[in-house]
Amino acid sequence: MTGRTAAVQARADSVRNRRLLLRAATEAFAECGVDVSMHTIAQRAGVAKGTVFRHFPTKDDLLAAIMMQLLDRLLETADRLLRADDAGRALKDFMTHGIGLLAADRAFCDVIGRPSLQHADVREAIDRLCDTVEDLTARAREQGAVRGDITGTDIVLLLGGIHQTAQPLLDREPRVWERFLEIAFDGLRARDRAPLPHPPPARLRMADPSGGSAPTEK
Repeated sequence: MTGRTAAVQARADSVRNRRLLLRAATEAFAECGVDVSMHTIAQRAGVAKGTVFRHFPTKDDLLAAIMMQLLDRLLETADRLLRADDAGRALKDFMTHGIGLLAADRAFCDVIGRPSLQHADVREAIDRLCDTVEDLTARAREQGAVRGDITGTDIVLLLGGIHQTAQPLLDREPRVWERFLEIAFDGLRARDRAPLPHPPPARLRMADPSGGSAPTEK
């Protein structure tokens, strides 16, 4: 085997191992939460423990990579739904898809507030998601499908809020979040209603060089 061929094989092995690790970690965290050991993840992936740390030096690095997978799926769905004719239906479909992903991931609530969310790639992806959801929401407002005082930030925060409401029940009733989503979306629909009693929340801006995660004005 030539040196170039060996290098190509090594890169292919590295890509394969990373894929195996992410799949094993995603399944383990979803089933058991983030307290699963790196040794257990290595065993599930069928690789040596040292291989885990070569790809992900800390557990937060691994969690950040998994968060990026989740955010990429949300962004892909949101981008596709921006092209839908029925903007109200598209907004609800996005919320359905997003909460469904969170409900299938037991580790999500454990990840909130961890340093993994402060990785630059994760912050940037959250910013892009907020931009896209604002566009989805604006289209729904323009078509009269949702109240005129609903913002994209409202929608992003509701994804986590509805999931957390359902989370204690998910072991027994894995689809109960659909009930809470319907209740919430009914409140979003455009009807003759009094204005909301509080101004819209500040735009979520995760790409904060100081590492802070608090919302700031756009």
